[in-house]
Amino acid sequence: MQKTRLTAMIAATALFSMTAALAQGAKLSDNAVKVGVLTDLSGVYSELSGPGSVKAAQMAADDFMAANAAYKGKVQVVGVDHQNKADVASNKAAEMIDRQNVDMLVDLPTSSAALAASEIAKGKKIPVMVVTGGTTALTNEKCNKYTFHYAYDNFMLANGTGTAVTKRGGNSWYIIYPNYAFGQDLNRQMSAAVQENGGKLVAPSDATPFPNTDFSSYLLKAQSLKPKIFGTMQAGNDLVNVVKQYNEFGLKKQGIGLGIGLLFETDVAALGQDAFAGALATVPWYWNLDQRSRDWAAKFEKAFGKKPTWAQAGVYSATMTYLQAVARAGSDNGDAVVKALEGHRFSDFFARSAYIRPQDHRVTLDVYTVQVKPKAQAKEAGDIFTKVATIPSARAFMPLSESKCKF
Repeated sequence: MQKTRLTAMIAATALFSMTAALAQGAKLSDNAVKVGVLTDLSGVYSELSGPGSVKAAQMAADDFMAANAAYKGKVQVVGVDHQNKADVASNKAAEMIDRQNVDMLVDLPTSSAALAASEIAKGKKIPVMVVTGGTTALTNEKCNKYTFHYAYDNFMLANGTGTAVTKRGGNSWYIIYPNYAFGQDLNRQMSAAVQENGGKLVAPSDATPFPNTDFSSYLLKAQSLKPKIFGTMQAGNDLVNVVKQYNEFGLKKQGIGLGIGLLFETDVAALGQDAFAGALATVPWYWNLDQRSRDWAAKFEKAFGKKPTWAQAGVYSATMTYLQAVARAGSDNGDAVVKALEGHRFSDFFARSAYIRPQDHRVTLDVYTVQVKPKAQAKEAGDIFTKVATIPSARAFMPLSESKCKF
């Protein structure tokens, strides 16, 4: 009995000592973990990401601290605008790391900005969780030891939507894409998916300025080409403008369907569901997917005043995944956190059956092919999607055999 008590006392003392050390921030730089949300706070992606992403990261920080007493008051969140420009993203990333002492970067809409910030963070050994930038280069030729690609990428979008639309009979496409890293990559991925599934491109894809408001020349070209699918690889406000003009030009009535590369809830809300009704898309999450999703979405809406987009939900999940890795590592040192992230398997309200591939840092997760409902079928405000199919984590993303990543 005395031996058992002594063993218990020793164990309790050891646990107290470990907890006390963490509570004193012994292994945390600046005695804090600083999360940097590098995002679009004022431009075309600010509604789908932006301030909502900053709020989501703060919610993750608050929830993490509430569940981990040793870190109470020790997680801080900083939000910075990269203006969707690669040079600004590069400069801001350096400032955040050098002057504000952030320990990680998260969100990063606009692929060119994500690539630029990733390069800066690599040199400073700071983990990056890219949520809203889509280019597959992040886990291929531009991969690095410190960058992780969360939520989605262009291969996933094309693999889901391009395959589904083509197999449903939409086997002739004319594609337009925004002329920067994201659009260029998505055009390549979507074109490949269409052709691999028996479809064809009726003309070479056209690059459009970014950002842009007038897509009339491309719509007139689509009318003359008469493809079964007019493919738009735009996102955010650019996509809203494309779809608005697609309807104004009457392409749907002319039998030309709409193929959307990347769709967010805010895009549909901007024009109304009927403008997008029937369109297919592939998403990693949506707010009323199931009860777990509804519960988190209600919490976000109470805090932010709007329902979350899947990008904002992804920022919460990515931030929490990072913070939990810090806890496992017992440190916010970049190399230690990377080691704790690699090979990690988890499942939360956002990322189901998730796995962080150590070979290329692609975070794989279940994703969903969805169809936009007509407004008449919506059961409540924001009820946008009908789930068509679940694509399992293991099949949703580029196979490792095709990856060009070398750390």
